[in-house]
Amino acid sequence: MASFVYPAIFHFNSDDNTYTVTFPDLPGCITEGKDLDEALYMAQSAMSLWLEYTLEHKEPIPASSLLSEIAVENDEFSNLIRADVRDAKAVRRTVSLPKWMDDQADAAGLSLSRVLQDALSEKLNLR
Repeated sequence: MASFVYPAIFHFNSDDNTYTVTFPDLPGCITEGKDLDEALYMAQSAMSLWLEYTLEHKEPIPASSLLSEIAVENDEFSNLIRADVRDAKAVRRTVSLPKWMDDQADAAGLSLSRVLQDALSEKLNLR
């Protein structure tokens, strides 16, 4: 898992009291929230998705600007956002199980990959 930190600009929309969030270093990465708490959450989520997409497509990850370099207007403020990005590409693993169990899983229409992912998520407390 890789961690990234980027500055974000939070623009307060006085007409509906919402926030629009942009990332100067991440072109096209924009989100919004109905309040500051939601805007912070959505900023982290949007940044994670932007980075995951960029990494998956083997595109270069831009350098992060310093927070002090970010210019803001009167109705804006800047804040650092941190996101952890997981490598979600599939990997092949060889597993062994009894034939009778494989037959029953097949008859039940179960995806062994999905069952294993669900079991590991539960065992590792990832849910």
